[in-house]
Amino acid sequence: MLSQVRNTLDKVGIAITSLCAIHCIMLPVLLPVLPLLGLSAWHNHAFERIILLITMVLGFITLFAGFHRYHKKIYPFYSLFLGGFIYWQKDIFGHDYEHYILIVGASFVVLAHVLNIRLCNKCHSCDSHKH
Repeated sequence: MLSQVRNTLDKVGIAITSLCAIHCIMLPVLLPVLPLLGLSAWHNHAFERIILLITMVLGFITLFAGFHRYHKKIYPFYSLFLGGFIYWQKDIFGHDYEHYILIVGASFVVLAHVLNIRLCNKCHSCDSHKH
């Protein structure tokens, strides 16, 4: 049961990160329409930072569960934190490069979840241990 919860959390982390990246990429196209729909908060930097922090906390919990129970590998955490850091710094090179930086950051976060899923699924002998 715990492995199903962890696996689901990994998939939710991938979905949230992907949706956040799509949101940021599509925002310039949708920006003129958002106030008409009452959705101007979607371009709020504080809102974006909060969603990123939630994604990072969810990612840490999920990776820690996989690390602690199954694989004991730390490199998915490197990918998660590198992706979060890059994502957080998406404005650093200006608006022209923001989308590229965002895609790289989101890719590292998604990679962390994919690595965690693969490492946990490879650990067949770990399922026999009851913690």
